[in-house]
Amino acid sequence: MRVCIAGAAGAFGMKHLEAIGAIDDAEVVSVVGTNAEKIQAFAAEHGIPHFTTDLAESLARDDVDCVILATPTQMHAAQVIQCLEAGKPVQTEIPMADNIGDARRIVELQKETGLVAMAGHTRRFNPSHQWIHNKVEAGELKVLQMDVQTYFFRRTNTNAKGEARSWTDHLLWHHACHSVDLFQYQTGETASHAHALQGPIHPQLGISLDMSISMKVPSGALCTLSLSFNNDGPFGTFFRYICDKGTYVARYDDLEDGKGNPIDLADVAVSFNGIELQDREFFAAIKEGREPIASLSQCLPAMVTLDRLEKCLTQAG
Repeated sequence: MRVCIAGAAGAFGMKHLEAIGAIDDAEVVSVVGTNAEKIQAFAAEHGIPHFTTDLAESLARDDVDCVILATPTQMHAAQVIQCLEAGKPVQTEIPMADNIGDARRIVELQKETGLVAMAGHTRRFNPSHQWIHNKVEAGELKVLQMDVQTYFFRRTNTNAKGEARSWTDHLLWHHACHSVDLFQYQTGETASHAHALQGPIHPQLGISLDMSISMKVPSGALCTLSLSFNNDGPFGTFFRYICDKGTYVARYDDLEDGKGNPIDLADVAVSFNGIELQDREFFAAIKEGREPIASLSQCLPAMVTLDRLEKCLTQAG
């Protein structure tokens, strides 16, 4: 599988590059960046044969089998369209779009082309969450409530590497997207109730740095999500699953029961790296000609719920 990564030199582009390095029969053959000198140096450093500042140039290459987009949120939908129209399977980092209209548009285009198109909902692939999902699917667990904390300290416009961003991140359309999708994936239902509140808008960034979200699905399961860019403490996202048979706490690829005892995840997947596992699924779906887990269609319900939550924020003022 010969891969092009757009946004390769960014924080998540690097994570995909590292993940692909652990996958047999997959290699990065082209990288796309916005700065010609930087992407040339990046390609040379990592032994990648082709670099460009124009995604169309990579899409025109016969030696590019598929594309991974690790570009700014605002570019995702347009670049997914560009890839599909060029006949290339595509995986985009979340969110697939920053509005419901574009999300529906790219889902329809995927159906028209029949190409594999996937969103990078890593939580579906983290072994900790896979373990819960497998138990739910087997009828051994029922999720009653999910409590999620997504905390960072980003009062300036920087990425996960601490580098200046050329675009503004968003708690709802990016960070909440992970947990909204995961809650609906684990319960197998779309939220029937969804409500959101946000704190003051930052005068320079133009976004709220604090947000609270609550959801309920028809079966009665609840989700409470707290998000902040003001958190000066441990960073990351932490999940508490309160189930009918036990409580579980997930921290990325680790899982404990409610009393702090670790859960053995060794048999869940071939890797503990969620991004590697999602890339493996992307490549396997292309090779096998099937719909991937976290296809654009499967993830559209999360976008519908995010749209409802955005309307809550707009109405609240």
